[in-house]
Order: sequence, then structure tokens, then C-alpha cells
Amino acid sequence: MQKTLKEEIHLSGIGLHTGEKVNIHIHPAPENHGYKFQRIDLDAQPIINADCDLVVATDRGTTLEANGARVYTTEHILAALAGMEVDNALIQIDGPEIPIMDGSSLPFVKAIDVVGLVEQNAERNYFVLEENLKWEDVDKGIEFLAVPDDHYRITVMVDYKSPVLGTQHSSMYNISEFKNDIAPCRTFVFLRELEFLATNNLIKGGDLDNAIVLVEREDVNKEELDRLAKLLGKEKLEIKVDGIGVLNTQKLQFENEPARHKLLDIVGDLALLGRPIKGHILGARPGHSGNVRFAKVLKEQIKKQESQGRHFDLTKKPLYDINDIEKMLPHRYPFLLVDKVMEIGEDSIIGVKNITMNEPMFQGHFPGNPVFPGVLQIEATAQVGGIFALSKVEDPHLYSTYFMKIDNVKFKQKVLPGDTLVFELKLMSPMRRGLVHMGGKGYVNGQVVMEAEMLAQVIKDKE
Repeated sequence: MQKTLKEEIHLSGIGLHTGEKVNIHIHPAPENHGYKFQRIDLDAQPIINADCDLVVATDRGTTLEANGARVYTTEHILAALAGMEVDNALIQIDGPEIPIMDGSSLPFVKAIDVVGLVEQNAERNYFVLEENLKWEDVDKGIEFLAVPDDHYRITVMVDYKSPVLGTQHSSMYNISEFKNDIAPCRTFVFLRELEFLATNNLIKGGDLDNAIVLVEREDVNKEELDRLAKLLGKEKLEIKVDGIGVLNTQKLQFENEPARHKLLDIVGDLALLGRPIKGHILGARPGHSGNVRFAKVLKEQIKKQESQGRHFDLTKKPLYDINDIEKMLPHRYPFLLVDKVMEIGEDSIIGVKNITMNEPMFQGHFPGNPVFPGVLQIEATAQVGGIFALSKVEDPHLYSTYFMKIDNVKFKQKVLPGDTLVFELKLMSPMRRGLVHMGGKGYVNGQVVMEAEMLAQVIKDKE
């Protein structure tokens, strides 16, 4: 199910590039809201959706623009929200840039931890990758590959051909690892880049407290460091170099912290897809530009999948055939409305009903214009849910399943003889005291034809 924050979060900090102090308020948001930014310092208080199609710049950060307003450096807070599995949030800021904090997602993650999350009533709408997707920028050496996976998994390779930061790898096998293994990893910059960034009006809020500075030369002298400090407006900052490594001998939290931060950026930039992902993302030499362009590739894939509808493999051997089902359900012809069950998961089930013209209801519903009745679609859905419930108990033939409530029933198109009706049901809350609360959809040719929520009770009423 979708989740949002239990309470509002308040944080303050400095923008990395603008150097301006900004206050940020992260509010709980309703179901299917997603992530939205709001510039409350502007007269119209415009809202900017977290959408990869709204990205206007990727120079040292991901910038969004809509409704005449921009928000800079969005990636770290979006990574925190996605990494903590927050689906819906309104992010209000009274300045143009999200504060850099310590250069990682950790301050946002800690704040989310403090207020906690609340489960909402709508299901989480995953983007489930169904085929391999490859994208690359040959000129820049950027490569992305996405492959199907049951979890959101990311593998990253960075290669800067540098004596201090050569080839590094980082992996996140499940989104649950983000909090401890990825969120603390800070942004980084090479010492040789500082003068260029400063003279191009960037990193005004940069400091050794919010970025790792990597040094590649042995011969960096104090005069050079003092000049850089003055250029950055940090004349009083004591800077020293102890050979190749990290400025001020700052300790890395992980040996591959730079690679882990690149993974963090991918989590934040792919949050602009608008959906949590079930798939394995592999990135080589990524950056914000490549991340965002690949997010757009994934967004096009979502559109393609939606146009094709939901795919079910009905050619494989079913988990339960009609003989197995008759051992579980008390129903018999003409009221047994499930022909086979394809699969059962921890919280879901897929069942099939083949609609044929020789069924008795078509003698009267309707002669000359046969339509499979909506009430029987509901009954078939309930029988599939009953099989799910009975599969979780011993001696299922001793139990009966009874309706208690039906909600949010919708019929979207006619079901006709010759159609194969596929039902997919998922638990909406854990089973307790025999109560089973499920939401289900019926599909024909991958398109939704009906949906409903239902509550039933499983009762042992036979000896």
C-alpha cells in the first residue's frame, strides 16, 4: 500500500550552488499525489511536479521548472523519500534550491525516521519491468541497462581515470538497504574542478562540511589553496593537503563512498519517473544528465506497457486445475466460476474463468446479445479470493468463505462469450481472525473490465 508521512517535517540549510538559506517543509500528502515541490516564497506559490519531463538543467544537480518557477538540486531529498518508501509528499521551500545539508540524503532520512510513516488505502503503483531495456550515450561513455527483477535493485560502476578515484562499484540489492548503506554517502568534487565551478557562479554554499574534495596531485601548495578559499569566500577556512587523497584528510565513510553517492543520485533522479520500480538498474559512468535521460526512456516504456495492457502467461501449467479447485470450494456447476489458478503469492492470487456460449446464463442474459453478468463477475472474483484464503489453512475442505462487504465496484466494459477473464487479487490488509480483505481486478486481453474490493470471513464449519 502507498505511504505518506505521519507528520510534517521542518528543516533549514544552505543551497549548495545558490548559497542562500532556505527553509523546507515536507508535508504528508493524499493518495496518488506523488512528489511535488512548491515555491512558497513566490507570489503565486507555484507547484512543480517531480517529473523527468520538467527537468531543465543537470549541471551539478537536477533542476525542475514549471509554472514560471524553478527548484534546484532536487536529487538528494527525492532519493530520501524514494529510499524510505514514501509515496506521497508535498515539499515546500521558501527559496530556489533544496538545502545541501551534509551533502547526502541522511538528514532527510533521519527526519523521516523521526516522524514515521502512515499506510494509506491505495495500492502502490509499481513500474514492473517486463523486458530488458538498454540505453547509452556513446560519446560520453554512459551506459544504462534495466532488467526485470522482483525488487528495486541498482548496480553502479564509476570510472574517472583518476589516481584518487579510479574504477569503483556499488550495489543496492533491495530498497531497504538505502537507509544505512546509501543515504549517508556525500557528494564529491575534484580539487581541480573548484576554480571552474566557483567562477561559473556555482557551489556558493560549498564547504568541507557538505562535500568531499578529492585531491589528485602531490604538489598542491598553500598559495593555491588560499586562492581557492578566497575565491569560494572561505578565507578563514584552514585547508591542508596530505598528498593524494581527500582534502583536510577527511575520512570517507565507505571506501567506495563516491560510487555509493552516484547510486544515491540515481535513486533520486529515477524518482522523477513518478512510480516505484521493480527492476534491476545497471549504470556505468552515470551522472544527472544520463540519469534523467534514462528516466525518460523508462517513462516511455510505462506508456508502452499501459497501451498493451496487463500481461498474464496462461500457457504455463496452472497451480490448481479444476479438480484441485473442487476439493477446496463447495461450489459446483453451474455456480463454480473459476477454471484454474495460475499462481498464489504471499498476498496475491491470479485465477482464470473461460467464458463459453454454452453456459446456462446466456439463455436469458441476453438472448441475441449475450453478456456475462456483472454479478457473476463479482462472484467469480470472490471465489478466487476464497481460494486464496483457503490456501492459507490446513484442511481447506472443512472451511467455507462468506461475503461480508463489497466496495468500489466498477464495470468498465462488457465481457462476452469467447473471452478469457483473468482475476488478480491482492490483500489490502493482513488476514486476522479469519477476515480477508482483498482488492481485485478482472482483465480481458490485458485490459481491466471490472474491479472491486471485498471483505470475507473464512469459517471452519465442517467436521
